[in-house]
Amino acid sequence: MNIGLMGGTFNPVHYAHLRIAEEAREMCVLDRVIFIPAADPPHKALAGDVSFQSRCEMVSLAISGNKSFELSDIEGQRPGKSYSIDTIAAFRAMYPMARIFFIIGSDSFLEIGLWHRYAEIFESCSLIVLDRPGLKISDPLSALPAVIRGKFEYNPVSHLLEHVSGNTVQLLEGCPLDISSSEIRRLAGAGLSINYLVPPEVEAYIKQQRIYNEWL
Repeated sequence: MNIGLMGGTFNPVHYAHLRIAEEAREMCVLDRVIFIPAADPPHKALAGDVSFQSRCEMVSLAISGNKSFELSDIEGQRPGKSYSIDTIAAFRAMYPMARIFFIIGSDSFLEIGLWHRYAEIFESCSLIVLDRPGLKISDPLSALPAVIRGKFEYNPVSHLLEHVSGNTVQLLEGCPLDISSSEIRRLAGAGLSINYLVPPEVEAYIKQQRIYNEWL
């Protein structure tokens, strides 16, 4: 079984998130993609006072029509910062026979050297890196921190970056949907339409709960 893990604050989840997950699922033949909202993100402060429960509910609504997508609240069950390496380790324990893929954008890949115990991520799972608008990675090896480049070799046949563990890094050129959660929050807070940026169920939930009205 091939399982994709896709983390994020999802504040709110939007169509670009869903498209990234779908492209990764299809191109890398994933059996399922699990969306994992961060409870306490380590790299940036969570914008606004949007609860973990509300962000999970929005993801649940957004993925309800796709049988290959799942929601996990695992990071809300742990105290402290939501470090990716801990989440990956938890899923490896839950699915010892599965191949785990960690799905990130090219923007996150370029900053992975700042992540907690980042070298262990490559030892624990394979990475799927999707281009973000304006951030195309032409040389994935040189984009890695210099101290770990010696553990990788580029395979010109498969176009994969191969780690000594047997895990891989695969770059995908996906559909460039330039949608920003911060812009969605701004629009929603101003009472403007966010239609066609988020699924209708998510838009309705944001309006009903007045999630972004109080702090903008």
